[in-house]
Amino acid sequence: MSAVSLTSRTTRAVSGAVLVAGLLCGVAACGDGTQSVQTEGVGTKSKGTQSRAPWQEPDSYTYTLQSSAGERTLLGTFRITVRDGAVAEAVGLDESARRIVKDIPDAVPTIGELLDELEQARRDDADRAEARYAADGHPVRISVDWMENAIDDEALYVISAYKPAN
Repeated sequence: MSAVSLTSRTTRAVSGAVLVAGLLCGVAACGDGTQSVQTEGVGTKSKGTQSRAPWQEPDSYTYTLQSSAGERTLLGTFRITVRDGAVAEAVGLDESARRIVKDIPDAVPTIGELLDELEQARRDDADRAEARYAADGHPVRISVDWMENAIDDEALYVISAYKPAN
């Protein structure tokens, strides 16, 4: 086999791989169109700007919280019901969350309390304090890293299945 035909085959294989990767990325970027997300506070030492839609936490709603990263008490996946501005019911959806609901039920937060933690991180000059918001303004992801080079001080909250009671 000549060097020219080997190079042509390699070039075609690489081109094909790039084309497939590009198509996959394009399809993934399309999403399902159900949620528009805005980001606030992206990057290191980011504090964010008020680029999100205004959102007023309702008195009553339900949501699913996946809390991960770092070594903290609040780790796991929870289904949370808020009534009159306070957590009325929390169901642990995994072993860690069930343990927290049983042993430390007051550790389960409202969305407002998660936003308070984000704002406190910004005031305390955390290396990263970021949030992404849905089109209606409620957060869908909150990420805090108090010190970039410290181990296990991060917090990541992913909020899904948010539904106001009204």
